[in-house]
Formats: sequence, structure tokens, C-alpha cells
Amino acid sequence: MMQFKLASLNLKGLCSFWLFLVVLFCPFSLSAQQATPNLPLLFDSRERLAKPDLSSLVRLRFLTTIDFPPFNFTDQNGKLAGFNIDLAREICNELEIASKCQIQALPFADLKVALAASQGDAVIAGIAVSEELRQQFAFSRPYLMLPARFVRNLKAPIKGEDAGALADHSVGVVKATAHEAMLSAYFPKVKAVPFDSKDALLAALRDGKVDAAFADSLQLSFWVSSQASTKCCALFDGPYLSEQFLGEGMTIMLREKDDVLTAALDHALAALSRSGRLQEIYLRYFPYGLY
Repeated sequence: MMQFKLASLNLKGLCSFWLFLVVLFCPFSLSAQQATPNLPLLFDSRERLAKPDLSSLVRLRFLTTIDFPPFNFTDQNGKLAGFNIDLAREICNELEIASKCQIQALPFADLKVALAASQGDAVIAGIAVSEELRQQFAFSRPYLMLPARFVRNLKAPIKGEDAGALADHSVGVVKATAHEAMLSAYFPKVKAVPFDSKDALLAALRDGKVDAAFADSLQLSFWVSSQASTKCCALFDGPYLSEQFLGEGMTIMLREKDDVLTAALDHALAALSRSGRLQEIYLRYFPYGLY
């Protein structure tokens, strides 16, 4: 079976740019936030997941990293912050075990080993679910999907407002990635142009060497808003979600047979989704929206 790699996120400079956005947008009023595109619901509002008894739980230790902004990073005061950090705290509040919760940052490469050795109880760090990992660990239900998006050069003669308008236009994509496979499967009429890296792709788009690009929405939303894009481009159509190509979404990884805690986290995530608190965290870190 062919293996696809996701284009890696260039973190250099992204954290400081993202922190600027947070300072700029966090003071928004609720009415302003409500105008922002909503987070797609991943839980059925009618579904009620039972809350397991956690009275015997001594502590809940979340493991994360500090190098994946805006999901997990250290803020200007050196404290853990980010979407995943706030979500872990809200989960603990929902389960009424805030006094028993701890969050510890480790190098990404050490997370699986630490969890397997019971040096933590749950990993919340954007680890992609795979069949291999499912043989070793358990996973919560997804709480966030990272879609694919098109971004177009504003000077390109694209007539139309949806992906159909890209037929016969040159669309760049990083080769040997899930996004290249997805572009080929879903949009066969575009003229796909492969690039060796995301940086090369975005440079070609900015310089008008391709009319559009297809990549991860998170990366594109930051790039379009950054100085690096020189205001050349804009997000176009979408978003596009595909479990086949983009995976199951962001989940929490637990020890394989920790059924009670897994059920408790699913209960908390569903409750946060229904109450709107998951949406509030999303808007806090993605004021422009990924969708």
C-alpha cells in the first residue's frame, strides 16, 4: 500500500505571528465571535454518552508538547498554552476532577513511550491515528478535523467561485502527500503541478507560476494572513474533509485497555460540544476559522 506523508508545518515564526492574532482577536465580544464560521459538530446533539465513575481516580496526567502552535506551545510567560491545553482543562472541569489534573510537556518523540510506561494517562498533542497505533493504544472520538483548502492567486484569471472554476488551471500541491492524492481523486480536471516542499509551492503561487494551490487549511490560513504572502492570494472554496485521505481528525490517545478513562473523555468532549464550550476554545485560537 502506498504511504502518503502530510506536508510538515513550518513552525519558525508561526508562533509569534499566531500570538499576535490572539492578542488582536481574543478581546472580541461574543456577538463578534458569533459572526465567525462555526466549528463543524462531530457529536450528535441528541447523543448522551454515559459519564463513568471516576471517584477512584488518583490523578489524570495529560502529556503534550510545546512545538505545535496554536495547539500546544509556551506563551510569553513560559506557561503551557494552546487549543489542546485549554481543551484538557475544560475536560477536567466537565468531569469535575480539576484538582486531580496535570498537564506535562515532553518532546514529541517521547510521548508514545511515556504513555506506554504509564508516565502519563492521555496524550493530547495531535498524534495521527493509524492502524499500527490502534494495536497499541486507545483513542477518544475526534474533537477537531483539519480540512484541505484551495488558495488562489488573485491575479489568476479564474472565473467562478467554486472548485469547478479551476478546471484546466494549474494547481500546485506538495508531491507524495495526502493532499496530492486527494486532489487527484476529487479534482481530476485541474492541472496538478507537484512541488518538493510547501515553501516551494507557496513561493510559486505567490509569484504567479501556478494559479492556485491545494494544501492543509491550517497552514494556508496562516500564510494568507502573513507578510510572506504579500497579499497575493486568498482562500478559495472549500473546506474539504476526507477521512480516507486526511485521517480521523484530532483525538486523545490513551493506554489500550483504559476503557473507563476513554469513555470519560468521550463523555466530556460530547458535553463540551453540546454546550458550546468547544466552539469557544476554537474561536479563541482560530478567529478567522479553518472552515
